[in-house]
Amino acid sequence: MKRFVAFLIAANVIFFAVAASAQTKPPLRLLQTIPLPDLKGGDFDHFDVDLSGNRLFLTAEENNAVEVFDIRANTLIRTIRDVDTPHSILYLPAAKQLWVVDGGDGTIKIFDGNTYAVVETVKLAIGADSAVHDLANHLLYIATGGEDAKMDFSLISIVDTNTRKRVGDIKVNSTNIESMALDKNGATLFANVRDRSLVAVIDTKKRAVISTWPLGEVHGNTPMAVDEAHRRLFVVGRKPARLIVLDSDSGKIIVTLPTAELTDDMLFDPESKRIYVACDEFVVVYVEHDADHYEELGRIPTGFRAKTAILVPQLKRYFVAAPRHGQKIAELRIYEVQ
Repeated sequence: MKRFVAFLIAANVIFFAVAASAQTKPPLRLLQTIPLPDLKGGDFDHFDVDLSGNRLFLTAEENNAVEVFDIRANTLIRTIRDVDTPHSILYLPAAKQLWVVDGGDGTIKIFDGNTYAVVETVKLAIGADSAVHDLANHLLYIATGGEDAKMDFSLISIVDTNTRKRVGDIKVNSTNIESMALDKNGATLFANVRDRSLVAVIDTKKRAVISTWPLGEVHGNTPMAVDEAHRRLFVVGRKPARLIVLDSDSGKIIVTLPTAELTDDMLFDPESKRIYVACDEFVVVYVEHDADHYEELGRIPTGFRAKTAILVPQLKRYFVAAPRHGQKIAELRIYEVQ
């Protein structure tokens, strides 16, 4: 009997040790880094992925380059130099084209996905920056104008990705539009109006702002993401560093949570219900328990101003771009999602 009791005690100790280990397991694990020694100091901006071609694209805006990686071999395979100040990037697999939003000359440069040669250019306004792709309707929305173009308003330009033509503009009372997100099968476009600490709600059929939502005491609202299933909009501000969860139908603030400094990218994975916020030195990971309840899972160290990131759920990988800092060279950091 004593031996049986001792066995039960040992089994319980092992069970609780395993449970505790599972609870403390970090949401991301660093697998590898790819050094980028040829890059000078300066920020990165955005990523996109070509899954069938095993390629990852990264805009190195202050290095006037787009870096191309093989994500099967985890190596840098190409540096595209035919750009000025690349910001957003989009790979179209059917057309085998790479679209780069270039804020320097206010264009979209369209590259052949095989040869990396420029095949076409779409003219926009100076200051072209953030973009969001409406895959269902074959439209790309790009924030342009504003303070970079010395304009007292911004335009969200609309480009048809089939015809490669600019088909319209939406005027927004803002000099600084940051990231955007689409909802309701492309019917609603949300835009971070950073200079006014607002979210602009845009009817894409009317091509007009129909409402603006204040963000309370949070300023510097930069990245955003949508959870369509739970009707939630996620916005992260820099001053103070906060993640804000809003009702995406009414704009009501549901909850705010602390995050790390200087965020630029945020991804929401509807399958795992995780939110990834890339910041200076850390990526902060949250889990959505339900529409109104969220929990921080951990802060994973990354690097100086490593605020550009992409989640590739199909590969269970999270990629982070860390700029050069002093004697530490720039690098691509590859994390496994756990």
